[in-house]
Amino acid sequence: MPTWLEVLLGVVGGIVLLWGALIIALVIQYRRTGRRIDWREVARLAPDVVRLIKRLATDERVPRATRWWLSGLLVYLIIPIDLVPDFIPVIGYLDDAIIVAVALRFAVKHAGVEALERNWPGTPAGLAGLLAITGAEPGGGRAGA
Repeated sequence: MPTWLEVLLGVVGGIVLLWGALIIALVIQYRRTGRRIDWREVARLAPDVVRLIKRLATDERVPRATRWWLSGLLVYLIIPIDLVPDFIPVIGYLDDAIIVAVALRFAVKHAGVEALERNWPGTPAGLAGLLAITGAEPGGGRAGA
């Protein structure tokens, strides 16, 4: 087997293992709340989450560095180039979900849950699910606090 192919397979295998570990971590975090994951509910969250990110990125009360990161996230979600191409079943879209979850955890850590609650455009149930994924406590608590 050529060396370049071994390297390519090693890199692809490493990425798949990393994304798998992140997906498992998100599922464990969500289940800690005592709820089961309803993937249809998660799919319905996508438009609300995009609006939330846009609102957080333009909210003057959110720290500037956090707004920059969220603006970068919006650009990443808009451009057609992904870390894992979307035509790959399941994993293609999960990379976007993982990146969004990590970015929102960052936003909660630096801007607080109040910012998410203040800018959330969806239903209270959707916000509760999002807070569960980010590890934040409703009512102003911060992740990890």
